[in-house]
This record gives sequence, C-alpha cells and structure tokens, in this order.
Amino acid sequence: MASDAPDPKRARVLVVDDHVEMAEVLAEGLSEQGYDAVACASSAEAAQRLETEPFDALITDLRMPKVDGLGLLALSRRTAPERPVIVMTAYGAVETAVDAIRQGAFHYMTKPFGVGELALFLERALDDARVRREARSLRATLREKTGFGGLVAASAGMREVLDIAARLADVTTPVLIVGETGTGKTALARAIHTSGPRAAKPFVTVNCAALPETLLESELFGHVRGAFTGATTGRAGLFEEAGEGTLLLDEIAEMSPGLQAKLLHVLESGRVRAVGAGKDRPVDVRIIAATHRDLRERVQAGAFREDLMYRLDVVTIEIPALRHRRDDLPILVERFLAEAKARHPRSPVEGFAPEAMKKLLEYSWPGNVRELAHVIERVVLLGRAAQVSADELPPHVTNVAPPGLPEVLSGGVLPIREVQRRYASWALERFGGQKGRTAEALGVDGKTLAKWLSGE
Repeated sequence: MASDAPDPKRARVLVVDDHVEMAEVLAEGLSEQGYDAVACASSAEAAQRLETEPFDALITDLRMPKVDGLGLLALSRRTAPERPVIVMTAYGAVETAVDAIRQGAFHYMTKPFGVGELALFLERALDDARVRREARSLRATLREKTGFGGLVAASAGMREVLDIAARLADVTTPVLIVGETGTGKTALARAIHTSGPRAAKPFVTVNCAALPETLLESELFGHVRGAFTGATTGRAGLFEEAGEGTLLLDEIAEMSPGLQAKLLHVLESGRVRAVGAGKDRPVDVRIIAATHRDLRERVQAGAFREDLMYRLDVVTIEIPALRHRRDDLPILVERFLAEAKARHPRSPVEGFAPEAMKKLLEYSWPGNVRELAHVIERVVLLGRAAQVSADELPPHVTNVAPPGLPEVLSGGVLPIREVQRRYASWALERFGGQKGRTAEALGVDGKTLAKWLSGE
C-alpha cells in the first residue's frame, strides 16, 4: 500500500474507492509511476482529508455510500478550485460521469482500465493545472505593472473597485456593476473579461434599454425561421454569440418583466431557447450586468424580480462618481489626451496650462468620465497651441464655485433636497468616496446617505 507520508518532490494524489482493494491497487500503481499516491476506502474520510491536507489531484469513484464522487468533486472545487479531479465509473453510469465533467471534473474513466492509462490522464490534468496557475500568476504580474485590465486609479475608492474586480476576474460568478451614467461600467466589465480565463473568447454587450421587448428577446436568445413576421432566416442570439465568453447586460434595470423571467431561466439552467424553437440549447457564458439604478428600489416598486436580482447581485461593484474621486482626474486627463492625440495627430495640443488643469479639477463632472473624455477630445480638436488655456475650455467647465467649499454655500436659495445632495456629495468627496465614513461623519445610515446623494 502506498505510504501516507507526502513527498514534496512528487505530486500528491488522493485515490478514493469504497472497494479498498481497488483504491490500493491504483495507489500502488501510481506510486510506481512516480506519484505520491494515497489510497482511501472511505469517502467520508476522504472528505475530511481534502479539507485538512494538501493534495495536488483527486481520483474518485462516483458511486459510494455517504458522500458520493460528485460530493467529493464539489468539496474539492470549493477547497482548491484548481485541483484537477478524475472520476471513475462503471459502464452503466456514464451519464453521471458526464455530469461530473459539467461540474468541473477534468476527465472520467470507465472501468476497467489500466494504471498506465490513468497515469497518462493524471499527467495531463496536472499539466493543465500548472498552466492555469502560471497564467494566473502572469495576469497578476501584468496587473501590478499596468493596472487592472489597463485601468489605473489613484483614489482610494477606485483602487478598491479595481481590487475587487481583479479578484473576480478568474471566476465565473455573475457580477453587478452599478454607478452613475458615464462612470465607466462597460470599461470595467471589459477589464474583468480581458483579465480572466475567458479573455480569448467574445465580449458581447447589449443595452437592455435600447430595444423593445420583442426585439430584445430575439437579440438575446435568437430566433428560428418563421418565428415572426420578417424572420426569413434563423439567427443565433447574443448568448450563443458570446459562447464561452462574457455577455454584458447593460441597463439591466430597464428589462421588461417577461424577459426577466426568461433570463432567470437561463441563469438557473444554463440553457436558452430561441424564439419559435421547440427545445433549449446549452450555453456557457459569464454574465455581467450593469445599471445606474438601485435594483433593490426597483424590486420594491415591483419593476424588477427579486429572485433575478439575487441571481445577478452575487457580487456588486459600485463605481464612484468622478466628483468623488478627483485624485483620478490627472491620470484620466493624461490618458484621454494621449488617445485623442492618436486619433488627431495634427493637433498641436500637448497638455494643459496650470490654470486650465485647476478648472478641470474644480468642475463637478455630472457626466463623469464620459464627459471628461468628450471635453478632452474637444480641446484637442480645437486647440491652437501646445498648452490648453482655461479660456479654451467649454464655458460650463470654467464657471464653477471655488474649490474646497461645499457647493451648497454658494449660489441662491435652493430646494432642501438639492442642498442635501450637494452637501452629501461634498462630504463624500472629502472622505475619498468612502460611504461608510461619510455616513458616520454626517450622523446618518448608509441608506439615508444614498437617498441624499440621489436627490430623493
């Protein structure tokens, strides 16, 4: 029988089969092949060892009492997601083995088989896991050097956003990105996609507010020929076009209730049905949703399904408004200037005079990053000198209140809700976009602060 003592120079493999003779034969054979193989005839004991001991791979029978092979597979993926799992099954249980592959097993082997064949697939599984680890390490190194997905930030609030996004890039969990219009929700979704294992696959976006319900359904799920007037040919939907990639559902809060139910079915089953089709088809797509609305308020208003919200809202990333992260503005100005210069190489503009940069920093940017990009594009197109002066900025940018003072202290008499919104925005900026600290300083809870910021 193989020794239980781990050898750090060899891959450590746990072999589980409720027939002890089978487990020992396989473990001994793998040990002869150079592996540190450990035999285990109790699936319950195997489950405990997987949680407490380091193993590089798991080989398990599917049908066992107490904890079956699928249970060990789920436990292994939860405790060590990159650990490869090979399942063993009798001829009559091949369908269950295929289910195991769908749930993350590397391969299944039908009994009887030789140790040499098992060793071959084990070597491939370990090589695959090694490549995945190296790719993840390389992506992490690139993030440290260039920022996450090409996005960079100086403000504490935005650095936290990028840190959360980086941790989500390597998983398939649905993500909900919220933030005001123009804050860069699509750019962050694309960064999550390009920084993860699906980067080589399509990144597909659809604006759920841009199409009526019938057209959006066909756009998402596809349709068959004759499904409706004008459908002279069949068409694959965006779920299928994004195959093994990422689908961004922008402005998800605007989706109609009928489509929400169908989207929920896709998220729960991993299958889509084209308009007019008689059966479903499997899809493998990562879903990222985005909205500038509060989905919980939409649920309370009866405009959004609560069960769908919980499906999408596994992890929420809230992008702070540009006025709440002014430390990022110089970086963004530099980037947008370089991009605009690349599009308009004949422009003489090379930078901004100190007074012009001061005006950019003082402006509240209600249109957020998108508005900043448009302003930079405008001055590059119209600028006549290397340094952009304050006079060359759009008038609405230069006519702002002095910096350092809350806007509520300037101007005429304002409605109380506008006073609350301006003062709360100013306070949030003072705390670097950190809502918890801001709410504490103002003596209100987070929900009240959110209402003040939205002007409700």
